[in-house]
Amino acid sequence: MKSKKEKIPVLEYIGKMIMYRPWYYLLNCFLWITIHMFPLIPGLITKRFFEVLEKSGGLNSEILSLMALILVVALTRSIIIAMGGRVDANHRFSMSGLLRRNLLECIINNPLIENKTSLGESMNCFRDDIEEIETVISFTLDIIGDGLFALGALIILLTINVKVTLFIFAPLVIVILLSQKAMKYISKYRTTAREATGDVSGAIGEIFTGIQAIKISGSEKYIINNLNNLNEKRMKYMVRDKIFVNIMDAIYENAVTIGTGFILLLTGKYMLEGSFSVGDFSLFLYYLPFVADFAGFLGEIFARYQQGGIAFKRMFKLLDENMEKELLAHNSLYLKGELIEEKCKQEDIEFKSLEVKELTYKYNETSGIENINLRVNKGDFVVVTGRIGAGKTTLIKSILGMLPVDSGKIYLNNEEVKNNSEKLTPPTVAYTSQNSNLFSDTIKNNVLLGLKDEGEKLEQAIYSAVLDRDIKNFKDGIDTLIGSKGVKLSGGQRQRVAVARMFARKADLYVFDDISSALDIETEIKLWDRMFERKNITALVVSNRHVALKNADKILVMKDGKIEGQGKLEELLKNCEEMRQIWGLEA
Repeated sequence: MKSKKEKIPVLEYIGKMIMYRPWYYLLNCFLWITIHMFPLIPGLITKRFFEVLEKSGGLNSEILSLMALILVVALTRSIIIAMGGRVDANHRFSMSGLLRRNLLECIINNPLIENKTSLGESMNCFRDDIEEIETVISFTLDIIGDGLFALGALIILLTINVKVTLFIFAPLVIVILLSQKAMKYISKYRTTAREATGDVSGAIGEIFTGIQAIKISGSEKYIINNLNNLNEKRMKYMVRDKIFVNIMDAIYENAVTIGTGFILLLTGKYMLEGSFSVGDFSLFLYYLPFVADFAGFLGEIFARYQQGGIAFKRMFKLLDENMEKELLAHNSLYLKGELIEEKCKQEDIEFKSLEVKELTYKYNETSGIENINLRVNKGDFVVVTGRIGAGKTTLIKSILGMLPVDSGKIYLNNEEVKNNSEKLTPPTVAYTSQNSNLFSDTIKNNVLLGLKDEGEKLEQAIYSAVLDRDIKNFKDGIDTLIGSKGVKLSGGQRQRVAVARMFARKADLYVFDDISSALDIETEIKLWDRMFERKNITALVVSNRHVALKNADKILVMKDGKIEGQGKLEELLKNCEEMRQIWGLEA
C-alpha cells in the first residue's frame, strides 16, 4: 500500500478505529459535548444577574439564587469534566493500544517485512505517530462540542442584536480562513521536525548499540560531533515550528481582544437607546472567548488531521504493502482477566516427521536455495553443512517461514503446512539463530521470556545449555543483569543464554543455526553431550564442526544453494568431494 499512496484516507481509518469501541466513543462524545456546551448556561445566568442588579440596585433573593445557581452549575460541570477525563483517558488508551498492538503483531507475524526505517524512526512511530492519531480521534469530540457551543452562542446573540453579532463574528471568520491557509506550513514544519527527531533517536540507538566499535576505532569525537549536528538540525526545525504555532496562537488570542473592542464601540449607542442592556453586554463578553477558542481550535484540528495522515504513512513504511486491514483490525487488548497461557503441547498429537519437498527461494537470480528435499524423523539428529554462502541459513529461515519460499512444500507429520511462520513455533519447533537477540534484563528473564518460573524446568534448560558454571561465577547468579543486547556477557555466553531460552520451551524439534561459531570446542562437546542425554530428542543443526558431524544421523551437504550430497559422514567422506573439503577445512 500504502506507503506508495499519495493520499491516506484518514477519516476512513479513524472511523474504523472508532468502531472498535463505538459505545465507549458515544459515551465519551456525550460527556464532552455536555462539557463544551455547559458554558451557555452560566452565560445566561450572568446576563440575568446583571439585569436584575441593574433594576434592583442591590442584593435581593433572586440575585442570591442566581449566585447559588452559578455555584451549582460550576460544581456540576467539574464533576462531568472529571468523568469525561477518565472516560477519555481510557478511550484514548484503547485507540493507541489497539494500534500499537496491531503494529507490533504485524511486524512479529510477518518476518518477511523489509524494515526500511531505522530503530529511532520505528520507536518514534510507536510512540509519537500513534499518539498523534490518538489525539486526532480525541479532538473530534472537542470540535463537535465546541462547534455546537459556537452555534448555540451565535443563535442566542443573534436574538439580542444581529448587527453587533455579525460585526463581532466577522474577524473570527477571517481567523478561520487564516488557519486553513497556515495548515500546509504547519504540516510541513511538523513533518520535518518529526523526521529530525527520528534521526536523533536513531543515532542515539546506534551509538549505544555500537559503543564498543566506537571505542576501538577511537571515533568518539566524530560521533559526538555528528550527534551535535543532528541535534542542531532538530532544534532549528523545532524552533521554526514552535514560532509559527505561537504566531497563530497570538492571532487567535488577539481576535478576542479585537472583538471586545468592537463590542465596546458598537454597543454604546444601543445602550444609550435602551435596546442593549448591561446583561446583554456581559453575555457578549462571556461568549466571545469561547467562540474565539473554537475558531483557533479549528486551525489546530486541521493541522492534526494532516499530521494524522503523515503518521499513518510512517506506520505503513514499517509494514508490507496492503496491510491496513491488519493494522486496523479489532483485536482484544487483554487488559483484564488472567494472563494468556503459553501454547502447550497436545499430548495426543505425537511428532513424527518434518519434511521439505522441492523447496526453492531466491534472493535474486543467483543467490538462494533450489529444489531442496529434506526429511527429519522423530529422534533424528540432522546436520546441514556447507561453506559460507552455501545457503544453510537461508534453508532454515525458509523452512521456519522467515523467508518467502518461491516454490516447494513443507509437511509436518505428513500433512502440508500452509502457514509455517505460525505453525513451526514452540511447542512444535524451538529455534536458536546464529545471532540471537538478548534484552537488557536478567539472565533468568531472558531465558524465561514470559514463561512461568518452574525451578526444575529452568535449571534443566540452564544445564543443557552449559551455562550452569558461568552462572555460579556471577555475583548475582541467574539474576545477573546482562546489559543492552547482553553486552556484559561474552559471545559464547550470549549464545548459550539463547540456547537455554530454546531449551526452556519444551519442543518436538530443536533447530540450531550455527551456534557453535561462538563456542570453543570443549563447550560445544558438552553442549551436544548434554543434549543427547535428553530422551528421543530431535534436532536440525547447521554446523561444520566435527563433533556435530560425527554424531549426525544424517548430513545434508550444501553448495551454491543446492544439495551436493546427503547421508552418513562415512559415506559422504568417500563419495562427496565437497564434504571432504569441508571436513579438511574444519580440521
